[in-house]
Formats: sequence, C-alpha cells, structure tokens
Amino acid sequence: MSDDTDGGGRTGALPRILWKVTKIAATVALTFLGLLVVTFLIGRVVPVDPVLAVIGDRAPKSVYDRVFIELGLDRPLYEQFWLYLQKVLSGDFGQSFLTKRDIADDIARVFPATLELATVAILIGTVLGVPMGVWAAVRQGRLADQVVRVLGLVGYSAPIFWLGLLGLLVFYARLHWVAGPGRVDIAYEYSITVKTGLLLLDSAMQGEWEAFGNVMSHIILPASLLGYFSMAYISRMTRSFMLNELAQEYVITARVKGVPEWRIIWVHALRNAAVPLVTVIALSYANLLEGSVLTETVFAWPGLGQYLTNSLQNADMNAVLGSTLLIGAIFVGLNLMSDLLYSLLDPRVRRQA
Repeated sequence: MSDDTDGGGRTGALPRILWKVTKIAATVALTFLGLLVVTFLIGRVVPVDPVLAVIGDRAPKSVYDRVFIELGLDRPLYEQFWLYLQKVLSGDFGQSFLTKRDIADDIARVFPATLELATVAILIGTVLGVPMGVWAAVRQGRLADQVVRVLGLVGYSAPIFWLGLLGLLVFYARLHWVAGPGRVDIAYEYSITVKTGLLLLDSAMQGEWEAFGNVMSHIILPASLLGYFSMAYISRMTRSFMLNELAQEYVITARVKGVPEWRIIWVHALRNAAVPLVTVIALSYANLLEGSVLTETVFAWPGLGQYLTNSLQNADMNAVLGSTLLIGAIFVGLNLMSDLLYSLLDPRVRRQA
C-alpha cells in the first residue's frame, strides 16, 4: 500500500515540478522580451541621430544616406526590432562609437570592476546591517533603536557624491589612510596577471600580497560608502521583519518554556525573518551591480557606472542600450535567485508550489 502511495506521490510531483519550471522559464522569457522592447524604443525616441553619431556632422549627404540604409533605419519599426532581437540573442550588441570596440567586449572589460566593488559593499552592508537591525528590534524604543534609525536616516538622506568627496579629503588627502581614486596604483598594475578581472581575487591567487594590499586600500573607501547605504536599507528592513517575528505566538511560547533569549532572537526569530530578508539583500546587491554612477565617477572607478556615464555624455547609444540591457538582466536574475532561495528557506512556499 505504501509503495503505491509513494509511487503516486512521485508521479504527481513530477508534473508539478515541470509546470513550475515552465512557469519560471515563461516568466523570464517574457520579462526579457519586455526589456528588449523597452531598450529598443529608448534607442528610437532619444533625440540623438545614430547616423551622425557614426559619421559625424560634417559628412556629405550621400554618406549619411548610405549609413542610414546600412543601419536599417529605412525599414519599418517592426523589422528594425526583429533585427535588433536577432543580434541581441546572438550576443551582438553592436559597436561602441566611442571606443570602436564591440559592446560585449567593453562590458566584459568594465563589469568585473563593478562586480568586485558591489560584492565588497554588500558584504559590508549585510554583515553590519543585519545585526544592527536585530539589535534595534530587540531594543525597540530605547537609545540603541534610535541610534540605528538615525544612522539609517543619514544613509538615505546624505548625497553619496558629497560623502565620497569628503571621504577622499579626510582619509586620503589628510590622513593618508587609504589610496586615492582608481583600482590600483600604476606601480602594481602590471604585477597582477588579470584572469578573473577581480583584482583582489587575482592578486591573492598569485600570492602578490603587496598588490593585494594596494587594491584593498583603493576599494575600501568607495565600498564602505556603498556598504553604508546598503546597511541603512538592510538594517531598517531587518528591524521591521524582526519586530513582526518577535510579536508572534511562538516567541511567547518559547519564553514561557524558558528558552534562552539569545536563542529565541538569533535562532528562531531571525531564521524566520531571513526568508523575506533574502529578497531585500538581493535587490540591494542588484542596485549596486547596476553601476553606482556617482560613486564610480567620484573615485574614478573604471566600472559599468563610469562606462555608462561616458557613453551618455558622448551620445554612444549602442553602449547605453547594451549597458541598460545588462542592468535589466541583473535585476531579473537576482529576483529569480531570491525567489528560489525564498522557496528553499520557507517550506510553506514549496508546498504551495
């Protein structure tokens, strides 16, 4: 009897899994299609002539007309979108008018810098933000709670470019505690063989510890600023989730049974609060990965944000659209990852699926 039941359960579970995978694949496909439509329309409605961006404004009309046809701008809008879709799906984002290189190569060159900066920043924001949020929830209404809330308010309110300039003035120009703008000093630039594009990882794997220290000295200030802003958001949301969990009946029951308070807070309540907190951290990471434009500009950080800024300033729309598409893909991917983690951490979600 039990074998038949188990077999029927497995047989019934397979269609549910296939249906869930199909739904996820369809959702991702439709989201990317919508993203492609938006980026395509952006490239058509901005007041920038793509032909002039290629040939300049002094080229004769015969050259203008020839390039206009070569770019497919003489075709109907739906044909232009179909060609754009085919190119993107084949990994062809066009060529940058500014660098004269393929957009995919440019993005592969600059994105590791943003990935490294964002990863260090989200680690700082999470390691500090989660305990601070828990602490504020446990001390609700007391001094500790007020301090955490004020720090979060400052994190939301202070302009990051102002904090960046202030940080460079104090910690770099006056105190000499950190290195200046850029990723690495030129003296160490050629001592690191770039393999992953993540200079901290590359220098550590090659045993270049002096170069590792120099890279860390460059990244610590901008990463700390971005981590502070992430910490403000993460601590606020952690506090909110923890207040909700600490008011639940299972917490009251655990206290009546004599369970130690630290275990109630850090094991039971935080474990349940971690389920929605995963989405908060994932979205914070996505915001950092999209290219922290002002931070990268202030610190001359050669990442996606600075690349996007230079492209916008020079009307390089191919680069702008390629970067925008990457940013959208990052948000879609991290949202999907957070949904999967959500279902893994919460058994109720798995049963509903």
